[in-house]
Amino acid sequence: MFLAYIHWNIAPEAFTVFGIPVRYYGLLFVGGFIAAFQFLEWLYKREKIPYQQLSRLATYAIIGSFAGARLGHCLFYEPDYFLYHPLEMLLPIGYDENGKMVFQAYTGLASHGGAFGILLAMLVYKWKTKEDLLPLLDRILIATPLACGFIRMANFFNSEIIGYPTDVPWAIVFEQVDMQPRHPAQLYEAVFYFSLFVVMFLLYRKNGLSTSTVIPSQAGSVVEGPTQKIKTGFYFAWCIIALFTFRFFVEFIKERQVGFEENLPIDMGQILSIPFVVLGIWILVKKELSK
Repeated sequence: MFLAYIHWNIAPEAFTVFGIPVRYYGLLFVGGFIAAFQFLEWLYKREKIPYQQLSRLATYAIIGSFAGARLGHCLFYEPDYFLYHPLEMLLPIGYDENGKMVFQAYTGLASHGGAFGILLAMLVYKWKTKEDLLPLLDRILIATPLACGFIRMANFFNSEIIGYPTDVPWAIVFEQVDMQPRHPAQLYEAVFYFSLFVVMFLLYRKNGLSTSTVIPSQAGSVVEGPTQKIKTGFYFAWCIIALFTFRFFVEFIKERQVGFEENLPIDMGQILSIPFVVLGIWILVKKELSK
């Protein structure tokens, strides 16, 4: 009956190292960060920004995104379990059927938590370096969709974050889950995020970044210089609006991740997307009114 559909039955583990399983998820997760870093390295060189700033920034971003993604999953989706197993929030451990502690891969990372983590990390970075926050976020958000696309491909290899059953011709049977043809929601998101990265890149190539040149006003504040093509915060605002608006709507075809979401009018992914969209709109309006 389902032979016309693509059947996906890839084991999550790519290989083992000294008995420790290495998953496709981890490889693609790390690959996304490497790809984004390589792009930012090119951008920093093009903008003549010292490489040392990028190296330090990457450390903050990696720690912030991973810690935020892990804690976000634990606190947003499974608080009842992880608040009673706090070590499992931070360490890649679990317990087998006999109650024995075993090493395992991290089971659960939340993209919204990662986004909150990066924002918090950038606030700490700004406090430590005195660098302006919005220009910094503009640079990061041009590259962010690239990393997001890799992460959704990782979810695809994990046969997780699947869509509802469907009979569309491109439906996929995730045999690790069941034999129902379903929306490949991870691929929808991956294609969108990679496409968004291309759009952000083309916008950057056409408009560049907002100039760092400012003109002191008589009141002692600063106004934007005459050579500025776009407003500071443009890339950050438009990217989070596009990314989280798409995330909000794609949730309508995705299976609920945890049981308590069945009692919510919209799922947790949609609830957590709304503040980012509002933040992006607020930045755009604020910058437009500041002309």
